[in-house]
Amino acid sequence: MLDQLTPQSRAIARGLKNTEAAASLFVSRKTVETHLIRIYRKLHVRSRTDLTRLLTAADLVD
Repeated sequence: MLDQLTPQSRAIARGLKNTEAAASLFVSRKTVETHLIRIYRKLHVRSRTDLTRLLTAADLVD
């Protein structure tokens, strides 16, 4: 499942705040929040911290 994440999903997992992630991806903060909810459900995680740990463990985050 991790290999199916988009580069945008990985950018969000880098620990940026929603506003910072939105600016770096040229989308709204609400879009980032919606995207995070979908990622959490897909990967069965509950927080950005859990997501970052998972992606870091899989070596998918810079």
